[in-house]
Amino acid sequence: MKRGVLIVLSGPSGVGKGTVRKALFEEPDIDFTYSISMTTRQPRNGEVDGEDYFFVNRNEFEENITAGNMLEYAEYVGNYYGTPKSFIDNTLASGHDVFLEIDVQGALQVKEKMPEGAYIFLTPPDLQALKERLVGRGTDDPEIIDRRVAAASSEIRMMSKYDYAVVNDEVQLAVQRIKDIVKVERLRVNRILPEYIAMIEELEK
Repeated sequence: MKRGVLIVLSGPSGVGKGTVRKALFEEPDIDFTYSISMTTRQPRNGEVDGEDYFFVNRNEFEENITAGNMLEYAEYVGNYYGTPKSFIDNTLASGHDVFLEIDVQGALQVKEKMPEGAYIFLTPPDLQALKERLVGRGTDDPEIIDRRVAAASSEIRMMSKYDYAVVNDEVQLAVQRIKDIVKVERLRVNRILPEYIAMIEELEK
């Protein structure tokens, strides 16, 4: 069976990763399986446990780390964020594409373990636009916003470690760019060659 493609969308806090991901999943021709991250932070208004994140306490998260159940994890502004491993492995093996939306630290950890994925960096048009988005959320106090902007500046420097960069100037344009990237990824020789090797081996029997 043809293995699914791992698509990783990452970028600085406040760039609009969640908004772009939701818009992408509303597209009629998209059939990705969304990998839900686990976090110890409190849910924001409208966020649903088991849909947006798995919301757990610190002890539960640390038990998962100890058991080796996390593909990646990081502590960011006082909270853990991470990706449960077995779900991704099983979904890719069954031939389904997996879409992962995570922060920069997490994405680079995943890339070390699964370099065959498509790693997409979502970037703001400029840093002022990023700060305005963080302020506009109305969910964080000014000190946390300043810390997030400082973190975002250093994260943007890590863009060089990704395969693709997508500017989030307009959500629908960003969505189309990601769809185009996935089409290209499916044409990579390393994804197609195993099928042909299997056919050759069958012919040679």
